[in-house]
Amino acid sequence: MPAPMPRSGADRMHYDMRKNYNYTRRKLFLPEYGRHIHEMIDSLLAIEDRRERNRQARAVIAVMGNLNPLLRDTADFTHKLWDHLFIMSDFRLDVDSPYPRPSREELTVTPRPMRYAQERIEYKHYGKYVERMIRALAGERDSRTVARTLDNLARYMRAKSYEYNQEHPNNEVIVKDIKRMSGGAVEIDEVALNNIRSDYKQHFPARSQRGSQPSRQRPQQKNGGGRHPQRHNPKNGTQRHNPQR
Repeated sequence: MPAPMPRSGADRMHYDMRKNYNYTRRKLFLPEYGRHIHEMIDSLLAIEDRRERNRQARAVIAVMGNLNPLLRDTADFTHKLWDHLFIMSDFRLDVDSPYPRPSREELTVTPRPMRYAQERIEYKHYGKYVERMIRALAGERDSRTVARTLDNLARYMRAKSYEYNQEHPNNEVIVKDIKRMSGGAVEIDEVALNNIRSDYKQHFPARSQRGSQPSRQRPQQKNGGGRHPQRHNPKNGTQRHNPQR
């Protein structure tokens, strides 16, 4: 049996506030429209006359369009509003829509899982594309193209190795890694690769020595500007101000 309704105004307001907390209400299907639109659509379900229910549904569609003026720029603006109307009614509203009525199954289709390429990278600091490019050179017949490509790849590998290890590797290490990634299928000019130099330069800021401080030069003060002139003191060889002058 429900609790009796309070008689006084303060008690009644407290009773309504306690009763209308959001956690006691049902979940909104489209929160961007607000609870009032959902309640208007719930009231459509209670109308028995179909003609009156259709008229009230078109009025709710007009209110929904005024609340979302940005949707009017889209081509299927009215179609979206009718779809939202059925969604907020939990697909229970029976009205004459100018568009095909959506179903719950159409809007709740589970997307297909995407397959990610699981490829093991042996030399992660070089990246996977370096390995692919070196393997692709196995089918190249032009020796000049292979030599130029390996030269550019070797310079790039030196730069990436420096970024990873913070030190320039020996060219012998680069040649050895190229041999391993190619699997011996690419002819390598070791003499040319041993003479490569990295074009990558890292500029470090100049560090000051510990304990040394930059010398500061004091600005030279010039007489004038309202200051008192100074005169020489013959006793101690210093100068002092003469406030009387």
